[in-house]
Amino acid sequence: MSRPEIKTYPDREMMALSLADRIAQELRQNLDAIGRTSLCVPGGSTPAGMFRALSDLPLDWQKVTVFLNDERWVDADHPRSNSAMLRKTLLTGPAGKAEYLDLYTGAESPEEAAPELSRQIRPHLPITVLVLGMGGDMHTASLFPNAPGLDALLAADAPPIMAAGGGAEPRVTLTAPALHSALHTHVMITGADKREALDSAIGADPTDAPISAFLRDAMVHYAE
Repeated sequence: MSRPEIKTYPDREMMALSLADRIAQELRQNLDAIGRTSLCVPGGSTPAGMFRALSDLPLDWQKVTVFLNDERWVDADHPRSNSAMLRKTLLTGPAGKAEYLDLYTGAESPEEAAPELSRQIRPHLPITVLVLGMGGDMHTASLFPNAPGLDALLAADAPPIMAAGGGAEPRVTLTAPALHSALHTHVMITGADKREALDSAIGADPTDAPISAFLRDAMVHYAE
């Protein structure tokens, strides 16, 4: 496998500002071409600064559909809810006009909710801009190394959204085919430990390093 393009920044603030500008440009291009666009983003703390920068940029936000890579099956006010973080960082200011497709539906289980979520997300595929994070264990979205059911999530015929295991809570996640649909893919990582994990993931089996399945066509953005 060829190495992905890796862009290194002098600090995290510069990475956040630069990537926000690039994403906005890619979304505008798609808006000009077809009038609608989609943005799929990770949870966690790493992208928060980029989300704040992006939320203030001029864009026809009401024509942008935003959704997460994955979500823990917890209420929206739960401290580990990715949606709660997104509402505080990205879905504010001008970006508050975006259409937000919440992956947490309140259904009893993610297994129950996944078929309807797949139906809702299909009109927004292919994803225009995909931003992925990566854990130190080389997981991305809720695709965890060697987790039960990972093969089904990575399968070429997987539905767009499925329930996922491997984390502390039940989850839903976009599957490999939905993530692979993206026209533009960016991976955000910070810290020397994750840079080392990224180097290990390049060329690795996706069963052991799920992020490796998405690196070939990605631009990796790294700051210490």
